[in-house]
Amino acid sequence: MDPVKMNEARSIRVLRWLRSDLRAALSLAFLVLLLLLSVTAPWIAPHAPSAQNLDATLQPISGAHWLGTDDLGRDILSRMIHGAPVTLYASLLAVGVAIVLGLPIGLLAGYLGGWLDEVVGRLIDTLLSFPAIVLAIAVTGALGIGLTNAMISVGIVFAPQLARIVRARTLVVKQELYVDAARCFGASTRSILWRHVLPNTIQPVIVQITLLLAGALLAEASLSFLGLGIQPPNASWGAMLARAYQNMEIAPEQMYAPGLAILSTAIAFNTLGESLRVALDPTHQRL
Repeated sequence: MDPVKMNEARSIRVLRWLRSDLRAALSLAFLVLLLLLSVTAPWIAPHAPSAQNLDATLQPISGAHWLGTDDLGRDILSRMIHGAPVTLYASLLAVGVAIVLGLPIGLLAGYLGGWLDEVVGRLIDTLLSFPAIVLAIAVTGALGIGLTNAMISVGIVFAPQLARIVRARTLVVKQELYVDAARCFGASTRSILWRHVLPNTIQPVIVQITLLLAGALLAEASLSFLGLGIQPPNASWGAMLARAYQNMEIAPEQMYAPGLAILSTAIAFNTLGESLRVALDPTHQRL
């Protein structure tokens, strides 16, 4: 089939899916809007995110400050806008690390089997037995405090979850006849994994990635809340929530904007992941 026609057919299927699933369309639109906001943050923010005005601390919503100011007189809306790219960077970094570590480990363990599968399986069970946030804090302490190190540690914690899914799917796919045929024709292990096993294990991986993005978002907020993520005066939604928590009794409304932003983005990722799971499930009728 002509590649152009194949791309057109895929585009039509995606549009039909979005048209039939309002939740997925709204979630995707929200995430695209958030991405655009992140790219244009330096130009659309009304104030510098770190500009302090000690004469205007903890100000309520006004024409000059649409979301008020924090305890240092910084504009909350500007910090929210500049915190969006930081939050997205953190989520993508953590999931990227999980993919780089978990995907090849799961593929090799599931396909090769034997002692490698046994060792990897026990290692995955061991890592998954620890609470994720506790393990992330421990790894962050070993790597050093900072946003990048914190999200690398989250990616390391997420890697076993992805590896377990890939391994389980690989155990099923390697028994298929087309894999046996490729092996009989002399295809190398690398070729079989790349051309036959990986394409047929990617569907549940895509769904899990969207769910991990939501988990990474919440992990970044948690680590920044504990002071292990982004450091002052840089802004992230988790750090803003931690700052607002210190003044909760005086100005509780300061917690609403970062809290709702984190909640909305996590829901968007989770909803998109659930919609993808249904769309990619072969037991459901395809559009």
